[in-house]
Amino acid sequence: MGMAVQDEERSSLVEVVEALHISRKGIHLQMLNFTRSRPQRPNRPNSLGGMDFVDPVKKSGVVRKIIFATGLIALCIVIIKTSPTFSSPSPFSLHETGITHVLVTGGAGYIGSHASLRLLKDSYRVTIVDNLSRGNLGAVKVLQDMFPEPGRLQFIYADLGDPKAVNKIFSENAFDAVMHFAAVAYVGESTLDPLKYYHNITSNTMVVLEAMAAHNVNTLIYSSTCATYGEPDKMPITEETPQNPINPYGKAKKMAEDIILDFHKTSDMAVMVLRYFNVIGSDPDGRLGEAPRPELREHGRISAACFDAARGITKGLKVRGTDYKTADGTCIRDYIDVTDLVDAHVKALQKAQPGEVGIYNVGTGRGRSVREFVEACKRATGVSIDVEYLPRRPGDYAEVYSDPSKILRELNWSAKYTDLEKSLQVAWKWQKLHHNGYGPTKTSF
Repeated sequence: MGMAVQDEERSSLVEVVEALHISRKGIHLQMLNFTRSRPQRPNRPNSLGGMDFVDPVKKSGVVRKIIFATGLIALCIVIIKTSPTFSSPSPFSLHETGITHVLVTGGAGYIGSHASLRLLKDSYRVTIVDNLSRGNLGAVKVLQDMFPEPGRLQFIYADLGDPKAVNKIFSENAFDAVMHFAAVAYVGESTLDPLKYYHNITSNTMVVLEAMAAHNVNTLIYSSTCATYGEPDKMPITEETPQNPINPYGKAKKMAEDIILDFHKTSDMAVMVLRYFNVIGSDPDGRLGEAPRPELREHGRISAACFDAARGITKGLKVRGTDYKTADGTCIRDYIDVTDLVDAHVKALQKAQPGEVGIYNVGTGRGRSVREFVEACKRATGVSIDVEYLPRRPGDYAEVYSDPSKILRELNWSAKYTDLEKSLQVAWKWQKLHHNGYGPTKTSF
C-alpha cells in the first residue's frame, strides 16, 4: 500500500515537470493530467452507519499531487523572477548615461552601412531600420559579426512608408538621434518614376519626423544632396547658392529639406542637413563596399559601372553626354570618399545643438570630369575598359562641385581621402573579393 502511494507521488511529480515550459519571458503551463493511464484499483467503499466514504489513502494521494504541483510551480516562478534575465528590458529600450543611441535609417545600404560601422567603432548604440529594397542584409551581417555584444547593434526590417510600423519602432526603442539615409537615389530612375521618389523621399521623411516629435527624439542628421541646387550659374557651390533642382530626385530632397526646416520652427530639435556630392570608395579595412542591385546598374553610380565593366559583368562602360560646356565635353563632379562622408556625419552629430539648424556641403572642393574618372578607374583596376559614349541622360547637369569652407569653419571637417585613384583602388580590392556583392566570396574572376 505504501509503495503504491509513493509511485503515485513520483508519477505526479513527473507529470508536473513535463507540464512546465520555462523560457526567459515567463512560464507557460499545460493542464496537468491527473488521470494518466495506470492500473485502476476498484473502489472499495466502506459502510459505516449506511454511509459510503472515499478511501483516505486515494484522497491523500490526490492532495499530494496538488501540493507537489503548486509547490513546484511556485519554486519555478521564484527562480525565474530572481534570474537577472527575467523581464529585463532590452538595452535598446532604455536611455543610458554616456551612451548615445542612434537610429540609422537605410543602414543596410552603401552609405548607411559605412556610417553604422563608424558609429559602432566610436561606441555608439545603433539600430538599423531598412526594408532591404536597396540595401544588403549581408552588410548588416558583417556589422553584427563585428559587434556581437548585447546592446550594441540591432536590425529591424521595416518600411518607413508604414506609419504604424515606424511608430511602433519608436515606442519600443529609446533613440537619442536619427541619421536619416533611407532613400532611393538615382537621378535617371527619378525621371522615369517620379512618384516613387516623392513617396520614398518626401513622404517617408514626414513619417520619420512625426515619429520623432511624438516620442521626443530631438536630434536629426539628414542625408541630402547637391542635386537640390540643380545647375547653378556659378561655381563652386556654397550653402547660399539658390536651390533650383532639375530632376525629381533633387526636387524630392529639397521638399524634404523644406518640411524639416518648417517643422523646426515649431520645435527645439537639433537639425543638421548634409548636402553631399558624388560618393565613391569603401571601408579601408575591406569589410564593407558598394553592392548595387543588378537590375539598377544602368542608373547607378559611375564607380559601380566602372567596376562592373572591369569585372566583365557588363560589356564595357557607357558614358552619357560628351557635349557639355566643359574642358573635355563630359560632366564634372565632386567625388567624395565614403569614409570622409561618414566622418562628416559623426562630426555633425557631435556638434548638433537643440533649437539650431546647420546646413553643410560635403565635398572636396574640386571637380573632376567623367573622362578623368574613367581613366583613374582604368589605372586603379589595371583593366583596359572599353568605353561607349552616348547622348546625355535626362536630368543631368554639366558641372557641380562644392565650396566646403563652411563645414571646415564650423565643424572642423575637411576631406582627407582626396586622391581619386587611391579611393578607387581601395574600393576595387573589396570588389575583387566580393564578385557577388555580399554573397559567396571569390578571390579571382
